[in-house]
This record gives sequence, structure tokens and C-alpha cells, in this order.
Amino acid sequence: MASLKLSGIEKKLGNNAVLRGIDLEVSDGQLVVLVGPSGCGKSTLLRTIAGLEIPDAGTIAIGDREVTRLPPRTRDIAMVFQSYALYPHLTVRDNLSFGLKLRGEAAELISERIKYVSEMLGLGDLLQRYPRQLSGGQRQRVAMGRAVARRATLYLLDEPLSNLDAALRAEVRVEIKRLHEELNATMVYVTHDQIEAMTLADVLVVLNAGKVEQAGPPLEVYNRPASRFVASFMGSPAMNFLTAEYAEGVVKADGVTLELDGREPPAEVLLGIRPHDVLVCEEEDAAISFEVEVIEAMGFEAYAHGKVGETRFVARIDSEVAAKTKAGDRLGRHREAKEVSCFGLCCDLAVDPGNEACLADPAVGVGLEAHGLDD
Repeated sequence: MASLKLSGIEKKLGNNAVLRGIDLEVSDGQLVVLVGPSGCGKSTLLRTIAGLEIPDAGTIAIGDREVTRLPPRTRDIAMVFQSYALYPHLTVRDNLSFGLKLRGEAAELISERIKYVSEMLGLGDLLQRYPRQLSGGQRQRVAMGRAVARRATLYLLDEPLSNLDAALRAEVRVEIKRLHEELNATMVYVTHDQIEAMTLADVLVVLNAGKVEQAGPPLEVYNRPASRFVASFMGSPAMNFLTAEYAEGVVKADGVTLELDGREPPAEVLLGIRPHDVLVCEEEDAAISFEVEVIEAMGFEAYAHGKVGETRFVARIDSEVAAKTKAGDRLGRHREAKEVSCFGLCCDLAVDPGNEACLADPAVGVGLEAHGLDD
């Protein structure tokens, strides 16, 4: 395995800038997930790493070797595609061995590799079948097996689960995690699915409009988003944003008060609260109250949708509260506050111990430092 380093990667398609100065380092053995909305440049970046696209500027290094303009076959990579890319006229065994035969590997080594990946991915009973005789999950396992059999320096996975149903996605997602841990392989994985991103990544890279918005461990990105975009994109349902006012070092929004450290923000800022960080209470004890419009029952939990003033607001509630709540009822977010800690661009709101809030300049979407919380 090897490390990967991208420096100043830029790419235009026509007059459109698709990648804008991407800098990224992937350590040996890491699984890095590129996540972002459609059109953010994540698949283009993966294709650029693979050599299927040539950057207009910047450099790519795999290990200690610069590969920026080298053809894909010389980069020692293996790629798993969204569409599986299996040869329909070849059996599973022949699909697994095709790349090895093309490289002129010895028959004994090919047999050993096929046995290894078959046992690892549970393909032993499928070796004589053709792709048309396989389910979607089985086809994806064959595609991964073909990549593993190559023993590449770097593995690239381009939305490999997007064609699978929910149950199969969960199953294959676990297999990919296990595969990475067994191989200790360096992987770059592209997805738009937040569950895949959060559960698989050692390092999560959030892309937006061809730029890296934030990179770091998944929980750090989730709990301490560096911008409004990251805060709103990561998490489902999305983070609630309330317009707040700033005066004399204090930000106030519907019963919540934050004292700011560092630079002075504009008169209006945004306060972000995640739905699961809302501690529901009686209205008389609430710092924020809202009228329920819709209840989404999920089984073990539910989401109450309503408005705070004219702003949409979502709160996670437990199933017992949901069973007693109907449209038109009012719910409150508890005003009880405990210690608030400063975390650079974001801060603990401490509505309940460990809860998170974010404060941002609405003009630019950049986080602001804050500390202190009063009722």
C-alpha cells in the first residue's frame, strides 16, 4: 500500500471549473471518503486520481512517485465502479482472473488469488456463474473481488453501492469496512450517502463546488462543521438554523444567549441546532417553542416538524412522545443550560450534556467562535 498526495489540483470542463485547487493527503492504509452533493466534483476528482482525467494544474503523487500525467495502467490502482463493469460473457472466476491474466501472472498465483478473494467475499459457490445469474449485491462483491485480486497500491471506489436497495447497501457497506480492515488498504471512496460517509471513513472530505469545505475525522466534521454548508449538508434531517442578533458581545436567538470570543460578527448571525440536540420539554420550561405541523414516526424515534417564528424547525423525539403528540400541539426545547466549551469554529450548546450548536456569519457561511450560555 502507499500514501496519496494531491497538490493544487484544478480541472475545467469547457468554461466550467470543476476542481478548484484541491489539496489532499491520504496516509498509507487510510480509507478516505469524498462526499458532497451532485456536481461537486467528487467523481471527477476520483477519475483524475485514476488517470482517466488529466488535471489542468497541480500534481498527484502515489507513494514517492509522481503520476500526474502517467496513464492509468502504470499507476498500480484498482477501481470499483458504480455499474460493476463485469464482462457479461465471462464467468465469475474468469472475471476475477481477467486482469491478472492480462498482466501475465502465473497460473498458480492466479489460482491462489481467486481462492483468497472467494473465501474473503463468499464467492466460492458463484465461480461458475455468469453476471446475469447474480443479484446486485453478488455482482458488487465480484467487482470488489476483482479489485482485491490485483493487490493494488491504491483502491478507488466510485459510488459502489448506489445501485443497491437499502438492505443490500447496509450489507455490502459492512463488507467494505471489513475488507478495508483486513487488507489495511489505502482507499478513496466516493459517495453522496451520509451513512456510508460517516460509517466507512477514517477521514471525511466534504466537497462543494469543486473545493474542499472541510476534511477530518467523521465525528469532528459532524460535530464541529467549519461552514454553514457542512453543517447543513452533513446530517439528516438537516441542522436547524435560527437568525440571531448580536449586540455588546452577546448573541440572542429565541431564548438562547451566547457570549462571543474573538472577532466581532455582524449584527445578524445564524445559530445552528441539530434535531437530535433538542431536549423536548413543557412549553413553560422552554427556551424555544414551536407548533407541530407533522410527525414522522420512524419506529424507535420520530421527528417533529414545525416552525419557530417563520423558520422551519425539526426536533427528534422519542416514540412515546410522538404517540402523544399531534399536529397543532406545541413542543419546547429546554432552557436548562450547563457548561459551554469552545471548539474553534463551533461550540457546545449544552442544551443537554454533549449537545452541539454552531454559529455562523450568514453573509459568508463561516463559523464564529463562541462561549458561554445563559437562559
